[in-house]
Amino acid sequence: MQTNRKVLFMIEMALFSAIAVVLDLFSFSAWGQGGSISLQMVPIFMMSFRWGWKGGVATGWVFGLLQLIMGAYIIHPFQALLDYPLAFTAVGCSALTANLIRKAVEQKSQTKAVVYITLGCLTGSFLRLVFHNLSAMIYFGASAPADQPVWLYATIYNVSYILPSFILSVLLLLILVQARNSIFYKK
Repeated sequence: MQTNRKVLFMIEMALFSAIAVVLDLFSFSAWGQGGSISLQMVPIFMMSFRWGWKGGVATGWVFGLLQLIMGAYIIHPFQALLDYPLAFTAVGCSALTANLIRKAVEQKSQTKAVVYITLGCLTGSFLRLVFHNLSAMIYFGASAPADQPVWLYATIYNVSYILPSFILSVLLLLILVQARNSIFYKK
């Protein structure tokens, strides 16, 4: 029985990582140096809510590596690590609310489910922002206007695409939880 569970986990991780790659292909590029508005975080959020920390973090890591393989914007190895595997691994920290979502769905409390899904997505998106900001401050700070602090430039730049991606992801997840709430937990 335990072997079947491991196989199911690996299959779901591979599928959700592949879905994230496909969703990333249908993104809207916000800026020339990177950053796009997309639904790529949705599969990572879903694995986080279904499998907890292990599912979210592993799927985020795999997706980040796939982005590197498929042609990421790289100017330094550490920048690549920050912007891809680490940033998307951090999205998996949305698992913070996984048990709360599961309980809310089981109790048929739509309000609680909405709040916990939103908080989980906010956590993952914020942590992704932290990694992208670190990368931007270290490697792209020269792009900041002379009269603007680098941290402010990095934050404005990254929030301009992460915030819309967060909002779109939450909206899609809320539609999914209302349509078929069982996708948020494994049986």
